Amino acid sequence: MEEALAAGLTFRGALVAPDLARTTRGRELVVELERHAVPVEAGSARVLAAMADTEAPQGIVAVVEPRAWVADDIPLAGERTTALVIDGVQDPGNVGTLIRTAHALGAAGTVVLRGTADTLNPKALRAAMGATFRHPVVPLDDAAFIGWTRRQGVTLWAAAADGVPLHRALSEAGPGRGAGPIAVIVGNEGAGIRPQLNAIAAKRVAIPLAQGAESLNVAVAAGILLFEVTRGR
Repeated sequence: MEEALAAGLTFRGALVAPDLARTTRGRELVVELERHAVPVEAGSARVLAAMADTEAPQGIVAVVEPRAWVADDIPLAGERTTALVIDGVQDPGNVGTLIRTAHALGAAGTVVLRGTADTLNPKALRAAMGATFRHPVVPLDDAAFIGWTRRQGVTLWAAAADGVPLHRALSEAGPGRGAGPIAVIVGNEGAGIRPQLNAIAAKRVAIPLAQGAESLNVAVAAGILLFEVTRGR
Protein backbone atom coordinates (compact mmCIF):
# COMPACT_ATOMS: atom_id res chain seq x y z
CA MET A 1 0.00 0.00 0.00
CA GLU A 2 2.82 2.40 0.89
CA GLU A 3 4.58 1.76 -2.43
CA ALA A 4 1.37 2.19 -4.43
CA LEU A 5 0.66 5.50 -2.72
CA ALA A 6 4.21 6.72 -3.26
CA ALA A 7 3.98 5.79 -6.94
CA GLY A 8 0.84 7.89 -7.35
CA LEU A 9 -1.61 5.11 -8.16
CA THR A 10 -5.33 5.74 -7.77
CA PHE A 11 -6.97 4.08 -4.77
CA ARG A 12 -10.68 3.34 -4.99
CA GLY A 13 -10.96 2.48 -1.33
CA ALA A 14 -9.42 0.61 1.58
CA LEU A 15 -10.68 -1.67 4.35
CA VAL A 16 -8.81 -1.47 7.65
CA ALA A 17 -8.97 -3.94 10.54
CA PRO A 18 -8.13 -3.08 14.18
CA ASP A 19 -4.75 -4.84 13.96
CA LEU A 20 -3.39 -2.08 11.71
CA ALA A 21 -3.86 0.61 14.35
CA ARG A 22 -1.66 -1.26 16.82
CA THR A 23 1.53 -0.05 15.12
CA THR A 24 2.79 3.45 14.43
CA ARG A 25 3.44 2.52 10.81
CA GLY A 26 -0.13 1.28 10.43
CA ARG A 27 -1.61 4.46 11.88
CA GLU A 28 0.60 6.57 9.65
CA LEU A 29 -0.58 4.62 6.61
CA VAL A 30 -4.22 5.34 7.43
CA VAL A 31 -3.42 9.04 7.85
CA GLU A 32 -1.64 9.02 4.47
CA LEU A 33 -4.61 7.29 2.79
CA GLU A 34 -6.99 9.88 4.20
CA ARG A 35 -4.62 12.68 3.14
CA HIS A 36 -4.99 11.36 -0.42
CA ALA A 37 -8.79 11.36 -0.03
CA VAL A 38 -8.98 7.56 -0.17
CA PRO A 39 -12.24 6.23 1.30
CA VAL A 40 -11.24 4.16 4.34
CA GLU A 41 -13.71 1.75 5.95
CA ALA A 42 -13.27 -0.02 9.27
CA GLY A 43 -13.86 -3.76 9.33
CA SER A 44 -13.34 -6.70 11.65
CA ALA A 45 -10.32 -8.96 11.49
CA ARG A 46 -12.66 -11.76 10.38
CA VAL A 47 -13.99 -9.77 7.43
CA LEU A 48 -10.51 -8.74 6.36
CA ALA A 49 -9.23 -12.33 6.62
CA ALA A 50 -12.05 -13.43 4.32
CA MET A 51 -11.08 -10.82 1.74
CA ALA A 52 -7.31 -11.26 1.86
CA ASP A 53 -5.56 -14.23 0.27
CA THR A 54 -2.68 -14.40 2.76
CA GLU A 55 -2.70 -16.53 5.91
CA ALA A 56 -1.71 -13.61 8.15
CA PRO A 57 -2.92 -10.34 6.58
CA GLN A 58 -1.41 -7.15 8.00
CA GLY A 59 -4.74 -5.48 8.62
CA ILE A 60 -5.50 -3.71 5.36
CA VAL A 61 -6.82 -4.49 1.88
CA ALA A 62 -7.43 -1.94 -0.86
CA VAL A 63 -8.77 -1.58 -4.36
CA VAL A 64 -6.08 0.07 -6.48
CA GLU A 65 -6.25 1.06 -10.13
CA PRO A 66 -3.21 -0.43 -11.89
CA ARG A 67 -1.12 1.61 -14.27
CA ALA A 68 -1.62 0.58 -17.90
CA TRP A 69 1.89 0.59 -19.37
CA VAL A 70 2.48 0.62 -23.15
CA ALA A 71 5.61 -0.13 -25.17
CA ASP A 72 6.42 3.57 -25.59
CA ASP A 73 6.77 3.81 -21.80
CA ILE A 74 10.01 1.81 -22.07
CA PRO A 75 12.65 4.47 -22.90
CA LEU A 76 15.09 2.60 -25.14
CA ALA A 77 15.52 4.51 -28.39
CA GLY A 78 18.99 5.93 -28.80
CA GLU A 79 20.11 4.95 -25.30
CA ARG A 80 22.62 2.41 -24.01
CA THR A 81 19.98 0.67 -21.96
CA THR A 82 18.67 -2.79 -21.16
CA ALA A 83 15.26 -4.40 -20.87
CA LEU A 84 13.96 -7.73 -19.64
CA VAL A 85 11.67 -9.99 -21.68
CA ILE A 86 9.69 -12.75 -19.94
CA ASP A 87 8.51 -15.60 -22.17
CA GLY A 88 6.05 -18.06 -20.67
CA VAL A 89 7.20 -18.00 -17.03
CA GLN A 90 4.24 -19.55 -15.27
CA ASP A 91 4.96 -19.19 -11.56
CA PRO A 92 3.62 -15.81 -10.35
CA GLY A 93 6.24 -15.66 -7.62
CA ASN A 94 8.98 -15.94 -10.23
CA VAL A 95 7.28 -13.30 -12.39
CA GLY A 96 7.11 -10.85 -9.49
CA THR A 97 10.73 -11.50 -8.56
CA LEU A 98 11.76 -10.95 -12.19
CA ILE A 99 10.05 -7.56 -12.22
CA ARG A 100 11.66 -6.63 -8.90
CA THR A 101 15.06 -7.71 -10.21
CA ALA A 102 14.73 -5.80 -13.49
CA HIS A 103 13.70 -2.66 -11.62
CA ALA A 104 16.52 -2.96 -9.08
CA LEU A 105 19.18 -3.49 -11.77
CA GLY A 106 18.09 -0.45 -13.77
CA ALA A 107 16.37 -2.10 -16.71
CA ALA A 108 14.26 0.39 -18.67
CA GLY A 109 11.25 -1.93 -18.56
CA THR A 110 9.96 -5.48 -18.78
CA VAL A 111 8.08 -7.02 -21.70
CA VAL A 112 5.73 -9.89 -20.84
CA LEU A 113 4.95 -12.40 -23.60
CA ARG A 114 2.19 -15.01 -23.89
CA GLY A 115 2.02 -17.87 -21.43
CA THR A 116 3.44 -15.74 -18.61
CA ALA A 117 1.57 -15.54 -15.29
CA ASP A 118 -0.53 -12.45 -14.67
CA THR A 119 1.74 -9.69 -13.39
CA LEU A 120 -1.16 -8.42 -11.23
CA ASN A 121 -1.66 -11.80 -9.55
CA PRO A 122 -1.51 -11.19 -5.77
CA LYS A 123 1.50 -13.49 -5.40
CA ALA A 124 3.29 -11.70 -8.25
CA LEU A 125 2.53 -8.30 -6.74
CA ARG A 126 3.88 -9.34 -3.35
CA ALA A 127 7.05 -10.82 -4.89
CA ALA A 128 7.65 -7.62 -6.88
CA MET A 129 7.71 -5.61 -3.62
CA GLY A 130 6.22 -2.51 -5.23
CA ALA A 131 8.34 -2.56 -8.40
CA THR A 132 5.21 -3.19 -10.50
CA PHE A 133 3.98 0.29 -9.57
CA ARG A 134 7.11 2.10 -10.79
CA HIS A 135 8.74 -0.11 -13.43
CA PRO A 136 7.12 -0.29 -16.91
CA VAL A 137 5.66 -3.78 -17.41
CA VAL A 138 4.23 -4.18 -20.91
CA PRO A 139 2.32 -7.23 -22.19
CA LEU A 140 2.86 -7.82 -25.94
CA ASP A 141 1.98 -10.55 -28.40
CA ASP A 142 4.78 -11.96 -30.54
CA ALA A 143 4.14 -9.76 -33.58
CA ALA A 144 4.00 -6.57 -31.52
CA PHE A 145 7.14 -7.59 -29.63
CA ILE A 146 9.13 -8.26 -32.80
CA GLY A 147 7.93 -4.98 -34.29
CA TRP A 148 8.96 -3.14 -31.11
CA THR A 149 12.48 -4.60 -31.18
CA ARG A 150 12.93 -3.56 -34.81
CA ARG A 151 11.62 -0.03 -34.28
CA GLN A 152 13.79 0.48 -31.23
CA GLY A 153 16.88 -1.21 -32.68
CA VAL A 154 16.96 -3.70 -29.81
CA THR A 155 19.52 -6.52 -29.79
CA LEU A 156 18.16 -9.71 -28.21
CA TRP A 157 20.18 -11.91 -25.89
CA ALA A 158 18.42 -15.18 -25.05
CA ALA A 159 19.17 -17.29 -22.00
CA ALA A 160 19.80 -20.89 -23.09
CA ALA A 161 21.42 -23.83 -21.33
CA ASP A 162 23.23 -24.77 -24.56
CA GLY A 163 24.20 -21.21 -25.45
CA VAL A 164 27.60 -19.54 -25.60
CA PRO A 165 29.12 -19.18 -22.10
CA LEU A 166 28.26 -15.74 -20.76
CA HIS A 167 31.87 -14.64 -20.25
CA ARG A 168 32.69 -15.45 -23.87
CA ALA A 169 29.59 -13.65 -25.17
CA LEU A 170 30.54 -10.57 -23.16
CA SER A 171 34.13 -10.70 -24.41
CA GLU A 172 32.96 -10.98 -28.03
CA ALA A 173 30.62 -8.02 -27.55
CA GLY A 174 33.52 -5.92 -26.31
CA PRO A 175 33.52 -2.80 -24.10
CA GLY A 176 30.15 -1.06 -24.00
CA ARG A 177 28.36 -4.16 -25.34
CA GLY A 178 27.39 -2.22 -28.46
CA ALA A 179 25.75 1.17 -28.78
CA GLY A 180 22.09 0.14 -28.91
CA PRO A 181 19.72 -1.26 -26.31
CA ILE A 182 19.88 -4.93 -25.33
CA ALA A 183 16.89 -7.00 -24.21
CA VAL A 184 17.57 -10.13 -22.18
CA ILE A 185 15.00 -12.89 -22.73
CA VAL A 186 14.30 -15.58 -20.15
CA GLY A 187 11.84 -18.39 -20.72
CA ASN A 188 9.55 -20.97 -19.19
CA GLU A 189 10.91 -22.78 -16.13
CA GLY A 190 10.89 -26.15 -17.92
CA ALA A 191 10.70 -25.58 -21.66
CA GLY A 192 12.83 -22.46 -21.92
CA ILE A 193 12.40 -19.81 -24.59
CA ARG A 194 10.16 -20.65 -27.54
CA PRO A 195 12.02 -21.59 -30.76
CA GLN A 196 10.65 -18.64 -32.77
CA LEU A 197 12.17 -16.21 -30.26
CA ASN A 198 15.46 -18.08 -30.08
CA ALA A 199 15.59 -17.76 -33.86
CA ILE A 200 15.57 -13.96 -33.77
CA ALA A 201 18.03 -13.58 -30.89
CA ALA A 202 21.43 -12.15 -31.79
CA LYS A 203 23.04 -14.18 -29.00
CA ARG A 204 22.10 -17.28 -27.03
CA VAL A 205 24.02 -17.23 -23.77
CA ALA A 206 24.48 -19.66 -20.90
CA ILE A 207 25.58 -19.10 -17.31
CA PRO A 208 28.28 -21.70 -16.50
CA LEU A 209 27.27 -23.82 -13.50
CA ALA A 210 29.24 -25.95 -11.08
CA GLN A 211 29.46 -29.63 -11.90
CA GLY A 212 26.34 -31.46 -10.80
CA ALA A 213 24.16 -28.33 -10.75
CA GLU A 214 21.31 -28.66 -13.22
CA SER A 215 19.91 -25.14 -13.42
CA LEU A 216 19.27 -21.78 -11.75
CA ASN A 217 15.98 -20.23 -10.74
CA VAL A 218 14.79 -18.09 -13.66
CA ALA A 219 14.85 -14.86 -11.65
CA VAL A 220 18.37 -15.56 -10.38
CA ALA A 221 19.52 -16.23 -13.94
CA ALA A 222 17.88 -13.01 -15.16
CA GLY A 223 19.60 -11.04 -12.41
CA ILE A 224 23.03 -12.37 -13.38
CA LEU A 225 22.44 -11.71 -17.08
CA LEU A 226 21.07 -8.20 -16.57
CA PHE A 227 23.91 -7.28 -14.23
CA GLU A 228 26.62 -8.54 -16.56
CA VAL A 229 25.09 -7.06 -19.71
CA THR A 230 24.52 -3.71 -17.99
CA ARG A 231 28.00 -3.53 -16.46
CA GLY A 232 30.15 -1.25 -18.53
CA ARG A 233 27.26 0.11 -20.64
